[in-house]
Amino acid sequence: MDPLIDEIKHLIIESLNLEDMAPSDIDPDAPLFGSGLGLDSIDALELGVALQKRYGLSLAAESDETRRHFASVSTLAAFVATARTR
Repeated sequence: MDPLIDEIKHLIIESLNLEDMAPSDIDPDAPLFGSGLGLDSIDALELGVALQKRYGLSLAAESDETRRHFASVSTLAAFVATARTR
């Protein structure tokens, strides 16, 4: 398992207070919004703030690029990995 994906799963659970969920419950390729994990726009804001604090990321709230990064845990991990190497 990719340690960064696992780290992001933990961050999602912590930042969104998903106490009933374990990291193993989150499919890294499932959508974070809608039929997948079922997050909403408030969750997206909270998760964005948590990612900014943890990884020092810069996110534009209304950009299509940010929406693509937030598609799944895997796409978030790819974004964080890329941002870390800049």
